[in-house]
Amino acid sequence: MNAWERFYWLWEVLFGITFAATTALVVFDDGTTTDKTVAILCLTGIAVAYLVRGRRLIKGPDHEDTPWLFTGVVMLFLAGANFASTTSSFILFFVCPVLYMTLSTKTASIFTTIGVLLGPASSIARGGFDQPALRILLPMTAILIVFSILAGRYTSQIIEQSKSRAALIEQLKASQAEVSRLSREAGTAAERERMAREIHDTLAQGFTSIVTLTQAIESEMDTDPKAARRHLELAARTARENLAEARAMVAAQGPSALAAASLEEALRRQVERLTEETGIEASIEVEGPLPALPMPTEVVLLRAAQEALSNIRKHSRATLVSLRLSVVDGRVRLGVTDDGTGFDPAAPTGGFGLAGMRTRTDQVGGIVTLKSEPGAGTTVELEVPA
Repeated sequence: MNAWERFYWLWEVLFGITFAATTALVVFDDGTTTDKTVAILCLTGIAVAYLVRGRRLIKGPDHEDTPWLFTGVVMLFLAGANFASTTSSFILFFVCPVLYMTLSTKTASIFTTIGVLLGPASSIARGGFDQPALRILLPMTAILIVFSILAGRYTSQIIEQSKSRAALIEQLKASQAEVSRLSREAGTAAERERMAREIHDTLAQGFTSIVTLTQAIESEMDTDPKAARRHLELAARTARENLAEARAMVAAQGPSALAAASLEEALRRQVERLTEETGIEASIEVEGPLPALPMPTEVVLLRAAQEALSNIRKHSRATLVSLRLSVVDGRVRLGVTDDGTGFDPAAPTGGFGLAGMRTRTDQVGGIVTLKSEPGAGTTVELEVPA
């Protein structure tokens, strides 16, 4: 609700007081009973026209057609009241605002001027031009016309400003609702993407390891029970770690591997697991002590190593793998190299892993470099701020 609608009741009070005061003045006027009766009936007609139609025009939505019927009825009753009793001119304090509230400013100014001139016109019709009172009445009429036009224009501007502000407020509310909706959708999409990366980098890789180990166990149960038991223990450990990762994801915590160990220890464990699961000869080299890194940066490095080792396990057919962690010029560099089959980095892969790795790295201000050729192995390098 705008300011105009909130304080419109003050106009209702003004209209009521003006009608009551004008009617009282007419009752106590010196005119005949017939003139008074006609004037009061005309004043009542103005009030009824306002109550039946005027209020709806003022408080309702903007009208396309000028309310000529309402205006004509009001002006007709105004003329009748003035010619019956000049005292009825006081009803102009009621009529003029109504005209400016229902008509355009220019049209309302014309009808207001006509309404003000009805008083002198009725006096001239009654007593001619030789009345001494006209010397005072005519200048007062001119002043009243100017005052009415200025006051009416001011009232119209207030109403238009109030309506414009109300429309602007509605637009702002609609814009805020749209921004909130888009923010919710963006937040949902970002969270969905984050969960997809987490599932891919942890649970999906863990389940892949379990499937691989299960297949190895099936082939070893009769021929190599000792190896089967070792792979069974490894599968159980992988399942427990996957469960811990799932719980950490639900609780929106960091990786469970970093909760119980340092980044270097977590990376060593990933390298050792690759050897245990596949028999690939894998090594890790850490050059110098690592600085204290923010948790998001450690997560990016760990997930990148997990993704690189997972790709080696699934696709590379490598026999040698090396992981190198170092600090160069205030930046931490992680490199994973294998001697596998390699691939063409320009060819579309359709996978989610490398794209997720780049997205994670971008979020901490890092870069990913991929070097590979068919038959020449692959090197993945990740560089992030220390």
